[in-house]
Amino acid sequence: MTVSELEAPPGQAADGVRLRRRRGTPGRNRAALIFLLPFGALFVVFFLLPIGYAIDESLYQVKRSGLGFGTPERVFSGIGNYLAVFEDDTFLSGLGRLLAFGVVQVPVMLGLALLLALLLDGRAALFSRFFRLVYFLPYAVPGVIAAIVWSFLYTREISPLGFLGIDFLGDGVVIWSIGNIVTWTWTGFNMLVIYAALQAIPRDLYEAASLDGAGAWRIAWSVKIPLIRPSLILTGVFSIIGTLQLFNEPTVLSGVTTAVSKSYTPLMWSVQVALDNNDYGQGSAIAIVLALVAGGLSLAFLRLSAWLTTRGVRR
Repeated sequence: MTVSELEAPPGQAADGVRLRRRRGTPGRNRAALIFLLPFGALFVVFFLLPIGYAIDESLYQVKRSGLGFGTPERVFSGIGNYLAVFEDDTFLSGLGRLLAFGVVQVPVMLGLALLLALLLDGRAALFSRFFRLVYFLPYAVPGVIAAIVWSFLYTREISPLGFLGIDFLGDGVVIWSIGNIVTWTWTGFNMLVIYAALQAIPRDLYEAASLDGAGAWRIAWSVKIPLIRPSLILTGVFSIIGTLQLFNEPTVLSGVTTAVSKSYTPLMWSVQVALDNNDYGQGSAIAIVLALVAGGLSLAFLRLSAWLTTRGVRR
């Protein structure tokens, strides 16, 4: 404390100390800024700048004169590219395909992840560390490599599953074959997130529920699942965003089956429009619209989860 603070009344001196602590010293502020600087620089360079560049590109169109042989000219189009996205049947059909895919695949994947996490969290679980590693290993395999391996398993001529007589790469079936790959890859990751939340629950709650006569499944349903709801919501948001970003698996399978086109998903269509058709403005607009759809669905999911939670508390 300074001399002026020692001479001041005790209440005023304490208030001055608290005020200075609240504001922070210049040295500490500079140290915090120095530690935050690398993250801030990477965040700007690899996140904000690409988004800004994509938005800028989406506002322009490239026009050519002279029956397409003239010098290309970059022309400002405003929301013209965005209007074209909503009139694009290829984009709309791909988006509808993904929504139907996610309605089935996401609950199945999260249900499996929750079940595995509950089994590993049980007192009777044996070799839990070993099984955590086994469940997580598929996520450690790069997505493209996993899709290539599964493409061999789906090809009837060389697959050990050929005796089943199912054309896993046929029309109407290939989308669920893709769903199997996604579920196999991401269930372990979601399981670890849920399992970590289960480990944070005080064990005293389980003992109290047992004393009240609750069995293992009753404890899981009435104690564990309500307490890990934030983790379930988090994995749900991640899964919604990941579903709309589906790219690796259908891209790999498009090389072995005609049932998966180059525009099978909106993200694949965005890449094709931008790179193959050299229309970067339209491709950027597709990507931005897809990001907005993902954000809107995630927000709707969060609002629905909050409403269900509030309704459950009132009951």
